[in-house]
Amino acid sequence: MAATVSLDFSKSSRPFFSEEHSMFRESLRKFIEKEAIPNFEQWEEDRLIPRSFWKKMADQGYLCPQVDPAYGGLGLDFGFNVIICEELARVGAGLGGVNIHNAIVVPYIEAYGTQEQKKKYLADCINGTIITAIAMTEPGTGSDLANLRTTAVRDGDHYVVNGQKTFISNGIHSDLIVVAVKTDPHAKPAHKGVSLLLVDKDTPGFSRGRKLNKVGMHSQDTAELIFEDARVPVSNLLGAEGMGFPYLMQKLQQERLLCAVGALVAAEDMLHLTTAYVKERQAFGRSISSFQNTQFEISEMATEVQIGRVFVDDLIVKHMQGQDVVTQVSMAKWWVTDMARRMSSRCMQLHGGYGYMEEYKIARRYRDIAISPIFAGTNEVMKIIIAKNFGL
Repeated sequence: MAATVSLDFSKSSRPFFSEEHSMFRESLRKFIEKEAIPNFEQWEEDRLIPRSFWKKMADQGYLCPQVDPAYGGLGLDFGFNVIICEELARVGAGLGGVNIHNAIVVPYIEAYGTQEQKKKYLADCINGTIITAIAMTEPGTGSDLANLRTTAVRDGDHYVVNGQKTFISNGIHSDLIVVAVKTDPHAKPAHKGVSLLLVDKDTPGFSRGRKLNKVGMHSQDTAELIFEDARVPVSNLLGAEGMGFPYLMQKLQQERLLCAVGALVAAEDMLHLTTAYVKERQAFGRSISSFQNTQFEISEMATEVQIGRVFVDDLIVKHMQGQDVVTQVSMAKWWVTDMARRMSSRCMQLHGGYGYMEEYKIARRYRDIAISPIFAGTNEVMKIIIAKNFGL
């Protein structure tokens, strides 16, 4: 008789994780079980994760663990950020703001910031005093970053910033925002006019708009940001003027890889929830897991999740080695998020009417995963990148 196979593919051989990584994961999991899981449903209802949770994360060393010890960090490798992403994603997608802060926004400061900027901001990003966000998307501009409309005009020692940003994760809590602006609206090609500015929350002329009411990811605060003659010191220019677009392109590899990681964890969780449910649920006098259709559905989904796990883990290794895997990451971001979105519908169907009830976790997974093929560059854009890199 064949041995039963575990559906927890995250526990399969992952040689890039050391004993130190395993200890870190175990410690983080205990922290989450105590501080996040008992409170998460309330945070979903409140539509906001309290800053006190961020502070507790910081106190345990779970904010920006990769930062150089010279600036107060632990100097840990990307694998630790993968672990944080995975463990938070197991609870719910609404906790993703921590990953945005840790592994998406702060790395811009690490890579392109001046010594003065690093000394000014990084320690507070680590201790939870500063929560960060990145503002690229505008009301009329999503994936077309080269043609954004928010302008920054030089006026002596300041840039005068005008424009709006929308769908900004951590938009309500953020104390420091990396803002993509046009410093040269007439640049040819257009992407050479894009720059990045560090905007503090107290900047004159900067304000927050609505906290947006989303279909899913309810506890993840998402907001509009407004700049009306906002005066940003020239010293807050991140990197070189006109280099914002290549900076964004360089860092989007890591962001999109983390999108794939989060979607894969969601898919694994949906598979686990659904497999457990169909074994328990009775219909026509027997478990619905005994029906061939159910078995085929579970078999297909389990296979897709396993394929995704092998692919994503390989990309994690290559990314940690510093390889340029933009094409493959674009493939993973598209394929894994699309697979997870399809899975959410299939898993809800197998739950029957109960899958449509909010007390069942699959309902939240169904809502939350819907955005994954859209954010961090739509999956259509991922296919454009893939085709372009194949010379098409």
